[in-house]
Amino acid sequence: DAGAISGLNVLRIINEPTAAAIAYGLGAGKSDKERNVLIYDLGGGTFDVSLLHIQGGVFTVKATAGDTHLGGQDFDTNLLEHFKKEFQKKTKKDITGDARALRRLRTACERAKRTLSNGTQTTIEIDSLFDGEDFNANITRARFEEINSKAFQGTIQPVEQVLKDSQIEKSKVDDIVLVGGSTRIPRIQKLLSDFFNGKKLEKSINPDEAVAYGAAVQAGILSGKATSAETADMLLLDVCPLSLGVAMEGNIFA
Repeated sequence: DAGAISGLNVLRIINEPTAAAIAYGLGAGKSDKERNVLIYDLGGGTFDVSLLHIQGGVFTVKATAGDTHLGGQDFDTNLLEHFKKEFQKKTKKDITGDARALRRLRTACERAKRTLSNGTQTTIEIDSLFDGEDFNANITRARFEEINSKAFQGTIQPVEQVLKDSQIEKSKVDDIVLVGGSTRIPRIQKLLSDFFNGKKLEKSINPDEAVAYGAAVQAGILSGKATSAETADMLLLDVCPLSLGVAMEGNIFA
């Protein structure tokens, strides 16, 4: 419905990690060599993981998992709560009920998060944040990681789940592809690399554009407008990301 409302011709609904896998696999998809590829997609509001088997232009999704309520916005919120307490500690004033102050502070938190992906520390400076009070505070990358440690660690469970569901050992995963802006966070990359025993992560595709690029390729194939031999013979075998069932008497899912 969302696509139709937007004026798009909806040909098929595919999972974000699956679309990203198409974008990544175009270069290697025609190879006869078998590859198990794990797509780790951590965006602004959702988190998805898929494990695909790629061989000879056939993309088979073996398993998918994720968290529809985990992403960069959650990291911003955790940082926001931290600075709310800092402001209250310094000024004895609570900004919880002021929507404008919260919006300004959240924007500053998102900016700080982005800066800490490249630097080890940054400063938040907001003039007249609340009731005429200015707010200045420093934050280090280590402190940011500590504040979000539980959320960061929570991204590993879906990775374990797709390995279990696909019955593939983590040592058999050939490529780990990062998708989504939040995968730029160094701690996220280290957690994932450590889980796979120090394996190098694949960063060759643009994490912000991979899903759109892969979806466009799939649309070209479905509409018969694929212009290259590499995409014309591509076959995608996806899985349903959510459970399907029937509502029984007593609101029981079966």
